[in-house]
Amino acid sequence: MSGKYIVVFKSTASQEDISKFKETVTSEGGEIGQTFATTMKGFSATLSQKTLTQFNSLQEDPNSPIDYIEPDGVVTTQ
Repeated sequence: MSGKYIVVFKSTASQEDISKFKETVTSEGGEIGQTFATTMKGFSATLSQKTLTQFNSLQEDPNSPIDYIEPDGVVTTQ
């Protein structure tokens, strides 16, 4: 099952690292949404289950440029 996620990279991630992950998303049938560079490094995307599993496994690797992945959604405050 695919879904919309935000992929956030560590501050040490290079533009080349981020571009490679974007290429992985699109090559697996996903779509890139917004790219974030000011407050954090990352992008929103529709990820296939295969890509999500692959990216999630990289979060455990201390050498991976991925910091975390979370579902994309609406945030409200009261």
